[in-house]
Amino acid sequence: MSNLEDYAVNTKPLAGKHAIITGGASGIGAEMVKAFAARGADVTVADMNADAAQALADEVGGKVWVADLSDTKSLENLSLDADILVNNAGVQRMNPIQDYVPEDWRFIHRLMLESPFLLIRAVLPKMYERNFGRIINLSSAHGLIASPFKSAYVSAKHGLEGLSKVTALEGGPHGVTSNCINPGFVRTALVEKQIADQAKMNNISEEEVLEKIMLTESAIKRLADPKEVASLAAWLASDDASMVTGASYTMDGGWTAR
Repeated sequence: MSNLEDYAVNTKPLAGKHAIITGGASGIGAEMVKAFAARGADVTVADMNADAAQALADEVGGKVWVADLSDTKSLENLSLDADILVNNAGVQRMNPIQDYVPEDWRFIHRLMLESPFLLIRAVLPKMYERNFGRIINLSSAHGLIASPFKSAYVSAKHGLEGLSKVTALEGGPHGVTSNCINPGFVRTALVEKQIADQAKMNNISEEEVLEKIMLTESAIKRLADPKEVASLAAWLASDDASMVTGASYTMDGGWTAR
């Protein structure tokens, strides 16, 4: 007879773990902060917005790290002690390649590819000492496919996919897993701005952007909820996902299944 106690739900699977979540003061990051804290983690909210980060940290009993992660020089000699690192910080800037401002392109790569590398570099020594670590990288459907006008974002996310896989291979013998989450379009301020930008660039209404551009390839015709992404991240951080590494989890309503 099977022992059903083996399958009992642990309501605090992250108890005793310290999680650093970048871009944690808003959007998907804020939902992850709440999800991790609800599951018992000691959470550090890493964000440029000090007031928003402090308000959220006060709400969940966490800590604050005010940091401009695009200032990658400041991260080069960093040492961090965390059990879980979530690389979530990101922005979007859209333009055709011929009109793309080079500094905008470099900024996105610093924030969304170079800083994850430097943060992973900063947390691995302590993770290796404990023989435990979880690296969770917020990638995108655009880490797997491409769309016009997003050369910086798409290339940064493709790079993050490679970084995550290398981290998985190096970290595996030391109890460290590394995975990507690949959402489609999520109902956040970042996506709301993309909707407005796409409407302007294509001379259509924002409703038409959803219908004719963003959700045309999705089998499920809605934007994802940030809480859905947060729940997946929390599972990847738990012991239940200890055999999961080097993976990319799509949450895109079937967009990339085509």
